[in-house]
Amino acid sequence: MILMKRRNRFSVILVILIICQALYIYNKVGKRGFGHKVVVCIPVYGQSYALGEEAQRITNFDSLRIKYNGRIVTEHMGHVFGYFDHSSRYKQYLKRLLHYDRKAFELSVYSMAESLASQLGEDTLICIFPGGHGMNTIQELMKPVDPYNKFIAEIAHANHEAKRRGWEFYVPAVCWMQGESDIVEYPDYDYKEYFHRMYNDLNTDIKAVTGQKDDIRIISYQTTTVTKGLKYKPNHYEGVEGRTPTAQMELVRDDSLIWVSGPTYPYDFVNESLHIDAVGQKSIGLLAAKSAMGILRNEKRNIGLVPIKYEVDGNDIRILFNVPEPPLCFDTINVRKADNYGFNVIRKDDTDIISDVLIEQNTVVVKCTESPSGCKLRYGINGEFLKGGRVNGSRGNLRDSQNSLSNWCFLFEVDLL
Repeated sequence: MILMKRRNRFSVILVILIICQALYIYNKVGKRGFGHKVVVCIPVYGQSYALGEEAQRITNFDSLRIKYNGRIVTEHMGHVFGYFDHSSRYKQYLKRLLHYDRKAFELSVYSMAESLASQLGEDTLICIFPGGHGMNTIQELMKPVDPYNKFIAEIAHANHEAKRRGWEFYVPAVCWMQGESDIVEYPDYDYKEYFHRMYNDLNTDIKAVTGQKDDIRIISYQTTTVTKGLKYKPNHYEGVEGRTPTAQMELVRDDSLIWVSGPTYPYDFVNESLHIDAVGQKSIGLLAAKSAMGILRNEKRNIGLVPIKYEVDGNDIRILFNVPEPPLCFDTINVRKADNYGFNVIRKDDTDIISDVLIEQNTVVVKCTESPSGCKLRYGINGEFLKGGRVNGSRGNLRDSQNSLSNWCFLFEVDLL
């Protein structure tokens, strides 16, 4: 009996020693087995658009892994995509464990990652995952709310998993997809002010996690759900639904740390309601990839198709645009023709005084029946009440001539002096 106890004790000690030896080898030598890798992490954060709500998934996760030799990874440095819960990482883990993927929607970052993987070297991994919470204003997604904390925790987890393998890890950018609630809920604050506060927190907290010196860039889309505002009326001079899209346009145009993906109106919306479909998500992702590559290669900042300045000349308004791929054109095939191609000049009595709209190289000339001074110049602030998308939603027909994926003009509103 005593001999048997000694043998059992010896066996336990031996097992412990073997485990310790294996851990030692893993920590000291095993890291070399992973080889040298650089992990480029570009997650998406925001509300339901960031989570792909209603966009039926068309990306095949097995193909995503096989085609790109395992170089597109999650925050776990693995390939189990499609499991998300805004409330906790524990619930997210349970969903993954139980293979509960009923809400595994199409995300813009899937096509973005594919584009990056096809352009970057074999030693580079692209880490992607979503964060945020649907039906939240920007104020409700800012530090220290739970979705924000969870997002930072997942970046920290990704960083830890990469460093554990001996890999380099950094976050060049975060994709931003939020703003619908800041239209439909009519909050009484300056969207740009809150955006800058949110960005400062993201930048500080992510850099504290990764130890990188470079500032985080934001790759921003533009919300175009103008008609979902319950107070929306066409040609309403006092209407405020255009404030959030305009703020996003101005952030992209004027802030040196903000890069562009694109507006959502050129795409089909699910049931013509709130969310773009899977094809729209993929298109936004490809546009985001162009900016992401520009950031990685330290290229000139990509701001897309946005108005740079305007001048009033008699009854005409001349609007100069930044045009990524000239020439400008009006496209009424991919986006159903809007009145005056999406432009409005609204007088204080809610009358549109436009008589014609013309293109002259990089300039759009808006002709009016009288002086537009004191009016509001708008683009894309239109559409049928509660409708969204390229057929009946808020939209315009102005784009550039980029061959593969055109840059469509951002919605905007200007008070004319």
